[in-house]
Amino acid sequence: MKKSLSIVFALTLVLPLAAFAQGTLKIGTVDMQRAFKEYNKTKEAEVKINDAKNAAKKEYYDRAEAYKKSLDEINNLNKQLESAALSADKKTQIAKDRDDKIASIKRMEQEISDFRQTRERQLQEQLMRVREGIVKEITDVVVEKVKAKNLDLVLDKSGMSINGVPVVMYAPDNVDFTNDVISALNRPGRAAASSGKASTSSSVTPARASKP
Repeated sequence: MKKSLSIVFALTLVLPLAAFAQGTLKIGTVDMQRAFKEYNKTKEAEVKINDAKNAAKKEYYDRAEAYKKSLDEINNLNKQLESAALSADKKTQIAKDRDDKIASIKRMEQEISDFRQTRERQLQEQLMRVREGIVKEITDVVVEKVKAKNLDLVLDKSGMSINGVPVVMYAPDNVDFTNDVISALNRPGRAAASSGKASTSSSVTPARASKP
């Protein structure tokens, strides 16, 4: 099994290299990170995500303020209980009010903790959905350009290897078509047109998928 795997791997290397040696392999590069940042939809999504974060922060702040107010009320009741001038009945009533508020504030603590965890998860899920959708749109446009240019291989210039060095160490400027991709993404009317029809599947895939 190991031998056969080695043969398959060798063939995958020999065929592209042979094509390259013959001058028939057409290579292109694209900066996926730059395309992601300069896509208008990314900027619009960032505004919506930030609005959602600010709304969550405000709601958390309001809950925290209500918690602080209840805590101050409990401390005030404790001070009242220290007064020697209070009758036994009055102390009993104040103690009951304090205990009720303590039970209430414990529920508030749990609610605040649950709220924070739930909002963080919801925001993270929203961010991932938006990100995946945008990357899918960019990839679709890249595939369109690959077909139009009849390319055999496309590399992501922004991609990094596991060693922390750029995957594309060097490529001539004339093989980069990032500007074409960004122009196509930001073309007026494209967003409305793309939302009105389903994306078509393609057998062409990037050589290396990297998240911006």
